[in-house]
Amino acid sequence: MALIVGLTGGIVGGKSTIASMFKDLGAKIIDADKLGHSVILPHKPTWKKIVNLFGKDILRNNLTIDREKLGKTVFTNQTLLKKLNEITHPEIIKMIKKEIDLVKNTTHNQGKILIIDAALIYEAKIDRLMDKIIVVYINEDEQVKRLTERNNLSKEEALQRIKSQIPMKEKVKMADYVIDNSSSLNKTKKQVEKIWEELMSLADSG
Repeated sequence: MALIVGLTGGIVGGKSTIASMFKDLGAKIIDADKLGHSVILPHKPTWKKIVNLFGKDILRNNLTIDREKLGKTVFTNQTLLKKLNEITHPEIIKMIKKEIDLVKNTTHNQGKILIIDAALIYEAKIDRLMDKIIVVYINEDEQVKRLTERNNLSKEEALQRIKSQIPMKEKVKMADYVIDNSSSLNKTKKQVEKIWEELMSLADSG
């Protein structure tokens, strides 16, 4: 069978790096963030709904949505964040389901592994679509450090973004596999390879 695996974790946890390690080993990767970018392109239905809700102030000159500006608005207002997710999540989930169906219904994909790289697997309640889920773990202090450096945010702003997701400890409890990404890349890679071996044997035995 084809194995559908969710890859999730906290914000700035290093999921993309880990996804590319799995890709190097032979997994097919679906990047939910890229799907998210594609559903909010100018004049698409989702784009229109977002502009109706937030106004044209969130648009750049070329009419694309300024995600940074939008982020600063929604992460300080849980109601607006919820409304934004209600607009974007169904469209992204639709695209993920399409990709999953494609892999499951194609005979040459037997024994293959499809990894869905998505930050909000539990929040968007799409964990039921996955055979297994991997959570990438880093502690909150490290999250704050990476987020303030990467997005040029204050500590308070960084914490608001972290708190908008299900707590890391909860995700770890729900996971089938946990990768601790707070140490060296080499240590992370070893964990990835070990999980990959287990996933391969599951896919082959199915």
